[in-house]
Parts: sequence; structure tokens; C-alpha cells
Amino acid sequence: MADITTDVLIIGTGPAGSATAALLSTYGVENMVVNRYRWLANTPRAHITNQRTMEVLRDLGREVEDEAYLYATEQDLMGENVFCTSLAGEELGRMKSWGKHPLSRAEHQLSSPSHMNDCPQTFMEPVLFKTACSRGTQARMSTEYLSHAQDADGVTTTCRDRLTGREVTIRSRYLVGADGGNSKVAEHAGLKFEGRMGVGGSMNIQFKADLSRYVAHRPSVLYWVMQPGSNVGGIGMGLVRMVRPWNEWLIVWGYDINQPEPVVDEAFATKVARDLVGDPDLKIELQSVSTWTVNNMYATTMSNGRVFCMGDATHRHPPSNGLGSNTSIQDGFNLAWKLAMVVKGQAGPKLLDSYQDERAPVAKQIVTRANQSIDEFGPIFKALGLLDSIDPVKMQQNMDARCDDTDEAERQRDEIRKAIAYKVYEFDAHGVEMNQRYSSGAVVTDGREEPAFEKDRELHYQPTTWPGARVPHVWVFSDGGKKVSTLDLTGKGRFTILTGIGGQGWIEAARLVGKELGIEIACHTIGPRQRWQDFTGDWARAREVRDSGAVLVRPDQHVAWRADAKAADPAAELRRVLKSVLDR
Repeated sequence: MADITTDVLIIGTGPAGSATAALLSTYGVENMVVNRYRWLANTPRAHITNQRTMEVLRDLGREVEDEAYLYATEQDLMGENVFCTSLAGEELGRMKSWGKHPLSRAEHQLSSPSHMNDCPQTFMEPVLFKTACSRGTQARMSTEYLSHAQDADGVTTTCRDRLTGREVTIRSRYLVGADGGNSKVAEHAGLKFEGRMGVGGSMNIQFKADLSRYVAHRPSVLYWVMQPGSNVGGIGMGLVRMVRPWNEWLIVWGYDINQPEPVVDEAFATKVARDLVGDPDLKIELQSVSTWTVNNMYATTMSNGRVFCMGDATHRHPPSNGLGSNTSIQDGFNLAWKLAMVVKGQAGPKLLDSYQDERAPVAKQIVTRANQSIDEFGPIFKALGLLDSIDPVKMQQNMDARCDDTDEAERQRDEIRKAIAYKVYEFDAHGVEMNQRYSSGAVVTDGREEPAFEKDRELHYQPTTWPGARVPHVWVFSDGGKKVSTLDLTGKGRFTILTGIGGQGWIEAARLVGKELGIEIACHTIGPRQRWQDFTGDWARAREVRDSGAVLVRPDQHVAWRADAKAADPAAELRRVLKSVLDR
């Protein structure tokens, strides 16, 4: 007999595990989360936080979203990505990133009610974990996952209490592995992967020092340093990352993965910091050092029976593009509502198959993109002449040549500008963050052709109500003048019908079918003299259906189905769709 029983057991309290726990508790599902350590994140690790992730926090509650903003560095301080020989040395170029360019900023503002920011994992993880525990999640720290065995009715997981050494068995209906890049849950579940681990080596050096004199006039999260050796291993070049402006920093420096792992002692760490900052007398307060490997691996299967994996357990990649924590939290947003509905008997088990169908392509996409971003540093090194020699003197001469008054130097300057500008695919890839369009049994198409992307799909988000896409954000208004995002009208663990004048049949159908199926379907009519009004016309342009049509939105704010206009039998249509989505 198990020592503990729960509906859902989650292994790992990182962004994926804590977000999933918080969502499940918000949906009223009993869950437990365990962590092999006694602490939450104690190093800043993940930090770039995109709009879609902030929308997940917004769905948990405005108080959760606002708390994350409280701890975050705001978007305006993130975006002058600088390329230099050292912070104190010569600047080679810069680019506006993370929505800082006015054109990109406009796209960000039009796309979401939430704001991109820089929130280190040391702050984000506690926000999510606290939210989970305060809403009912049971948490056990110092509890190490050992193994699991599943049967027709559930999963029995064996853990070790690291304080007593005693083994503990936990019986759950479902098991979620959010246990990181060396996931034992994924291994024991027999999940399939493509790619390989350990394609490069990096070291992290975290320290405190006031560097405001070098950076305050060009505020950024990332300062890329091009020095001999910076293209060895790691993430492409030496990096000075802002953790807290402007006195807490993290340096990333590569090492040759084919050589023994370097010993990063205080003397070595201090030298690397001084070299990258460009101040031989810099006094630093060393906080931590660590080494890690760059990986290029993603899961092609993310579940096996009653076991589901997410986060770094299924997509293992470098921090390029800032996609790791974001994708992890969004994995949880996709899975949590499905688990909740199955646990509550509102959906059949096949609904859970859609998690893998929808999120495995995303895992492949972001792992591929992150590793490609490392490769895209190559043209910068080439343009600077740093690939032509390993002699530091010659390398410096090649870089200096760009300052000459010659045709060749002019061509070099042009190549440098183009190579830096091309890094927009890493530092402002809004489409990669927002353009996911799911295809699975949890989506019902409407017979219309999927809209093509009019712009580069990696760089630009294209809103659409095409089934499978995230419902577009626009502002709508109440009679009293209150402004609300269409995203705020959806989510919250329930399905939503968005319709207009002439769509009363859909609302009546939602009430009838919702009662039949035992689920809540929120309904909102948007139009003149309705509860919500489209004064700007933005919703009419975004919805892609007529006034009398309907957009059915899932609890994770992705469109499940849409109808262009009123139907002869709205209840029959809605019943057909929901039974298909929910495996009923």
C-alpha cells in the first residue's frame, strides 16, 4: 500500500513543475510536487521571459503576473545587445533586441496585454511555487525520485526521503516528469529522443560588481565579448549577462568539450571576469561558479501511458533565444487543463494524447532554433577575421583592418553590420515565441485553408483564429469604459465562446451542451450595446468569422474550433465539436 496518494504527482519544482502544480491547484485538482533538493533555484539560470509566458501567469491571476513584474528588469532596460572586445574596450556594434526596436515594440504591444521582461529563475520559480502551495499543492523537498511503475489505474512512484534515507511510495493517477535535462522519469518512461547531448562546454561565473560606468549608457541584458578563445565551445562567444542592473552579473565562457572539464577556482574566475570586463583591477564579489554542457536533443515522444514529461526533460538546448523556461511553463499550460478535465471525468483519456501531438513539434522547433542561433555567431567571427588565425596578434590585426580607408575595409564593415543584424533571429524572434499552431485531436478544423504566413514566421507573430492557434489579443470595452483583453475573457480552466450580434444561438447552445457534458463554457458577446464592445474594430478584423459566427477557445487560450456564421442547429454543432475534443 502506498504511503501517499494524490491525483497528479509532479517530479521537479522548476518553472515547468511549479507552473503545472500552480495551474492544477487553481483548477481544483489534488497534486503533489517533489524536489530532490531542499531549495528552489539558487542561481539565476533562465531569465528572458516572453509575452506568452507572462500570459500564463496572467491567467493564474493578475496578482501573479504583477508579482513577476515586481521582481523583473523591465523591457526598456533589456534591449541594446552590445558586441564588443570587452565592456571597457571597443564596441563593435549593437542591435535593438527583445522588442526594443520601435517597429518590434509596436508588434509586441499589438500582440499581447503582457510585457516581455527579464525575470531570473531565482525570482520566477518562487513566484510559481508559492502560488501552487498557497492554492493547495502538497510539496516535499529533499525527496528524490527513484523509479515508477504504471498500471491500468495509476502510477506507483518510489522516492527517497534524503533526510531520513527512508523510501516513500506515492500513488497517483498521473505522473509528470519535470526533472530537468538528465530526467530519470523520461528515461524510465522510455521516451524517444533525437539529437545528442554535450555538443559544447560552458562555465558560469556569477559575481557582484558595479559596472554601471560601462553599461548604463547602453542598457542591455547581454554584452557579447569577442576575444581570442571566445569561439571555443559554449554558446558562441564570451558573454557578460546582467542579472540585476547594474551590480550583479553572470559571465558565460566556453571550454573545449573534448578536453577535461576545467577547474574554475576563484583565481581563474576572477581573471575571466576581468578579461571580459576589460578592467585588470576589477574587484568582484564571487558568488558561484559552475560548468555545464550545451545540448541539442529533443523528445519525439513526450508521454507514455499515464506518464508525461515536460520542460528540460524533453527539450535540451542552449539558452540562446531565451526559450527554455518559457517553453517549459507553456508545456504546463498545455497539459494542466487536460489532466484536470480527465481527472474530473469531464474528458476521456484520449484528450491527453494531444499533449504530445501539440508540444513535441514545439520541442523540436526550439531546440533546432537555439542551436542554430549559436551557429549564427560564425558570420560575425568571419567578418571580423577571427577565423583566419589562432594567433591573438593576427586576430587583432584582422579586427583593426575594418577601420582602414580601403574598399576591402568597407566591405568588411558591411559584412560586420549584416552579420550582427542577422542575430535578430536570436534576439527578437517574436514569431518563434508566439506562432504555435496546434494540430491534434483537441482541435477541430473548420474546412477553411490554414492562412499562410505573410511575413517571416520566426520573426513576426501573425494573429489568427485558425483552429489550433492562440486566440488573438485585442482590447474590448465595457459600458463603463473598462478595457479588457480578449485573452482575459478566455482561459481560467474553462472553454469560452466568443460571438457577436446574431450569435445568441451559440450562447444558448453553450449553456445546453455545457450542462450535458458537465463543463463550464463561458460566453461573451462582443458588439454594439453588448456587454463588451469593439470600439476600435480590432476584434472584427481579428476574429475571421462573421458577427453571427463563433470562436470556441480552449482553457489554454488556443482556438479549438470556429464557425463562420450561425448554424441551423448550433447545439448539435457545438456538441459534435466538444465531444470530439474531449473524447466523449
